[in-house]
Amino acid sequence: MAKPLHEIRRGLIVARIWRHRSRQRDRYSLSLVRLFRNGDQWKESARLGRDDLPLARLVLDEAHAWMLTQEGARR
Repeated sequence: MAKPLHEIRRGLIVARIWRHRSRQRDRYSLSLVRLFRNGDQWKESARLGRDDLPLARLVLDEAHAWMLTQEGARR
């Protein structure tokens, strides 16, 4: 399985950034998950609760800034 280009984690919220190459330019996409523990195993969920939203917002802002920086560096 391919690995993400970059990962941002704050608490239990994780954003993974993927790069998609094209002839004109690189494009980025993002997956956002919340980690949780089920017994002895760590799992992921795409569902966020009310209390997850402040951290999700922070992670999304950081991911957006990281993507913009990458795009600017390639120009």
